[in-house]
Amino acid sequence: MPPIISVRNLDKVYASGFHALRDVSLDIRRGEILALLGPNGAGKTTLISIICGIVRASSGTVTVDGHDIVRDYRAARAKIGLVPQELSTDTFEKVWATLRFSRGLFGKAPDPAHLEKVLRELSLWDKRDSKIMTLSGGMKRRVLIAKALAHEPSILFLDEPTAGVDVELRHDMWRMVRRLRDEGATIILTTHYIEEAEEMADRIGVIAKGELVVVEDKATLMRKLGRKQLTLSLREPLERVPDVLADQPLELAQDGHALVYTFDTQTEETGIAALLKRLAEQGIDFKDLHSSESSLEDIFVGLVHGKPQQAAA
Repeated sequence: MPPIISVRNLDKVYASGFHALRDVSLDIRRGEILALLGPNGAGKTTLISIICGIVRASSGTVTVDGHDIVRDYRAARAKIGLVPQELSTDTFEKVWATLRFSRGLFGKAPDPAHLEKVLRELSLWDKRDSKIMTLSGGMKRRVLIAKALAHEPSILFLDEPTAGVDVELRHDMWRMVRRLRDEGATIILTTHYIEEAEEMADRIGVIAKGELVVVEDKATLMRKLGRKQLTLSLREPLERVPDVLADQPLELAQDGHALVYTFDTQTEETGIAALLKRLAEQGIDFKDLHSSESSLEDIFVGLVHGKPQQAAA
């Protein structure tokens, strides 16, 4: 199927001269959960804002379900629900009224049953007649999510949706995200909680200094860029790695009591077996071994800073 969102050669330079995005091209698949990771100022929010028609790109094109975001803005924007980072909403309005208004903005006929369903899923039903200004920060965040879902969008952007919220809301939100994806919605989220991306996303995109460093299926990314380490505790210490083993990715611990072998999933079985055989041939015996592997966070840090991946302890 064609991508539901297609971004081509996107650049954004602000009046100050800041180059927020540099030649970004990205296809977002229909029905997937895509997590965009990157440090503060990397360009994540700028990219989302351009796709949603809030910010105009300096150059490049964006189509949403076949609609150009500039030439056919209303049709493109109607496909999208956006939960922004900032807690900005109609503070003097009541919860139910602001959802009804948001739905009407997109030309949707009134549907009280849908709005009730959204409010109940976000534990807001009891607050439907409360003014937004009286709600806690977590409840206001829930209202923003409800507003984004009021017009039944097929694409949902979540920009740092769980930053500073309580555990209960986080669990409610991810339960809803899974349900929406199961119903065919496309979810794009930015997050600083890498464990959430690791748990929720189908694909991972990493942005650094306005450039899209990588976009890859999560499992493929972990397989390609993840590293594993096998630590062998030696019965007798070594002064150095024997010359006959110099072709192996081996490091000797500082005290000489352990050898550390770094490998990837493609060389795991044959590499370890061959290593153990060669160690035995050299009379090097070990009393214990344990393995560890890099996490998505290790991979992310390595991609952003251009460092080789190290396995987590």
